[in-house]
Amino acid sequence: MKLLPIDIKNKVLESMMRIIDRDRTKIIEENKKDLEAFNREDQALFDRLVVNESKIDEMITAIKKVRHQEDPVNKEISSITLDSGLEITNKTAPFGTILIIYESRPDVTIEAAVLAFKANNKILLKGGKEALQSNLILEKCWHEALQENNLSKDWIKLLHLKREETQAFLKNPTEKLDLIVPRGGERLIKFVKDNATCAVLISGRGNNFLYVAEDADWDKAVKVIVNAKTDKISGCNALDKVLINKNIPNYENKVKELQKVLAQLKVALVVDKAVGEILPTEETIKEEAIWYEEFLAMKLLIAETEDLDQAIATINKYSGGHSAVILTENATTAATFMEQVDSAAVYHNASTRFTDGGQMGVGAELAISTDKLHHRGPLGLKQLVTNKYYVFGDGHVRV
Repeated sequence: MKLLPIDIKNKVLESMMRIIDRDRTKIIEENKKDLEAFNREDQALFDRLVVNESKIDEMITAIKKVRHQEDPVNKEISSITLDSGLEITNKTAPFGTILIIYESRPDVTIEAAVLAFKANNKILLKGGKEALQSNLILEKCWHEALQENNLSKDWIKLLHLKREETQAFLKNPTEKLDLIVPRGGERLIKFVKDNATCAVLISGRGNNFLYVAEDADWDKAVKVIVNAKTDKISGCNALDKVLINKNIPNYENKVKELQKVLAQLKVALVVDKAVGEILPTEETIKEEAIWYEEFLAMKLLIAETEDLDQAIATINKYSGGHSAVILTENATTAATFMEQVDSAAVYHNASTRFTDGGQMGVGAELAISTDKLHHRGPLGLKQLVTNKYYVFGDGHVRV
C-alpha cells in the first residue's frame, strides 16, 4: 500500500473540519430524517443516533486531536545487526483495508474514518440502516475533503449493503480485507465471526461488573455505582452488575439505601435470591442468561457475594471482558482483584465510564477491543497499525 506523506493526511483532516463546520445545518437536517423514522422504544440506540450542534463540535474536536498526533506509520520498533552483517529493522505498517460494522452512532463515521486514514488504512464503513441519511452526508463530506487534496474517494467508503448483501460480502469480498471490527451487540459479533474470512477484532460488548468489598467506603461505592449506571446508559462502558460482600457492616441497611437512591433515579433492579430477601418488592433472577446480558438501559442487577474469590470467579464467568471495578480501601485486595479479573480495563474505586479513548489519553477511538490480540482496550491511532520487518543484506544466503 502507498504510504501518504503526513502533510497530505493532515491537510485532508483540516479540510474535513472546515467542511463539517460549514455543513452543520445540512448534517443536522439529514440526521432528523433518521430520527423521525426511528422507533424510540430502544432509547439507548436512539440516544446514539442523535446528531446536534454539540455532537458536531465533538466530531470536529476528535478530528483536530488526531490531526495533532504523530504519524503512527513507519516508526522503528527495533533494529539489530547480526554477526553476519545482516541488518534487521522492524517498523510499524498499515493494516491495509479495515471494515467496521456498527449500529446507529453517526459519530463513528467520523472517528473510525479519521483514525484509519491517519494510520494510512483504507476504511469501509458499514453503518446501520437507522443512520443511513446521516452517514450518507458525512461520507459526502469525507469525499469532498479527499478530492480537495487530490486523493481517491476509495480511502473512505460507506458500504450500501443490506444484511444479506453484507453476509455475501464477508464471505466473498470484492476487495481484499485485512481486518474487520464489529462494533455492537452479541448478534452482530456472531454474524461477523460466522461469515468473515479475515481477521476479526471483537469490540463493543459491555456487561460490566462492580464488586463492593467488605471494607469499602460506602459513600464512595454509591457515588461510583450511580455514575457508572446512569451517566450514559447507551455506552458500552455502562455498569450492569453489582456484587456486594455480605460481610460489609450494616449490610441490609446499605442494600436498602442503594435501592432507594437508584429508585429515585428510575433505575429498575433485578436481584438474586439473597438480596431478594432484603428487597422483597424487586424482581428476582429467573434465568441464568441474564448474568451474560448487557442491559443498555436503566436497569441493574444486584447480587450478594461471599468474598473476593467468589466475586472474581463470577465476573470472569459472566462478564464481557470489558471493564470491572472493585470498591475497597485495601490496596492488597484491590491488587488481587485487578490482577485476577480478566477484563480489558480494571478499576479501583472509580467508575467504568472512564473506559474511553478520550478519557484514557488515547484520543479518538475506533472501538473498545475486548480481544487479546493484537490490542485490548481503546483502539486509538497508535493501535491501528501492524508491523513489518525490513531485512538488508549483501548477497546473504542461509547455510
